[in-house]
Amino acid sequence: MFINDYYGYGQNIYSFHPYTYHPLPKSQFPAVDAYRQQSIQGQATWTTGGQVTKCGIPWSTNEYMTAAVSQNAPYRCGQMLKITNPNNQREIIVTVVDTVQGYPSNRINLHRRAFEALGVNPQIGVLNIQITPSPQLEQEKWGKYLLEVTQTAYPNYKVTEYQSVEKTSITNNQTREVYDYFLQSPQESITIRGTVVYNPNTDRVVSFDIKEI
Repeated sequence: MFINDYYGYGQNIYSFHPYTYHPLPKSQFPAVDAYRQQSIQGQATWTTGGQVTKCGIPWSTNEYMTAAVSQNAPYRCGQMLKITNPNNQREIIVTVVDTVQGYPSNRINLHRRAFEALGVNPQIGVLNIQITPSPQLEQEKWGKYLLEVTQTAYPNYKVTEYQSVEKTSITNNQTREVYDYFLQSPQESITIRGTVVYNPNTDRVVSFDIKEI
């Protein structure tokens, strides 16, 4: 069944929100971590998701920019992956939320919305893609936090790239980090600047905001 999805436009937001970040564990094997960072050629299929995932992360996370990977793949639950369609150079960033038994290690099962965001009709079934892990963003945990805020605020746009702007120690109990996110919709490209102030001793958010620049 093919159903047209509706994408609404997001709003700029400013909010105080208590939040504790739980970082993903690193592998005990450096060679495995290095392999996780390599780009590979693969294929993408699509799914409408389900109520239960093996990672315990909903398919609706990050405005459905989510995916399942092979049980034999080097990627882990919660990891961010950049998916590129080499035919039109469209890129999206997805979160691993589930695993698929019996899939090749270079095949990824995208949520239907993510599949469509690559600029293709789901009726093709299988798409040749490039899979690139995003280790920099995983290490910059507050960059990932602001990415999720941005994707929620701008559901009609897909994040294609990001960069760290600055990190400043305000006081012993407050640190500010700033990131830029480059978003693309069928109509336009925009840049969003995200700022978060947090307590480095407790990993709790003091404030955050996002705005177009």
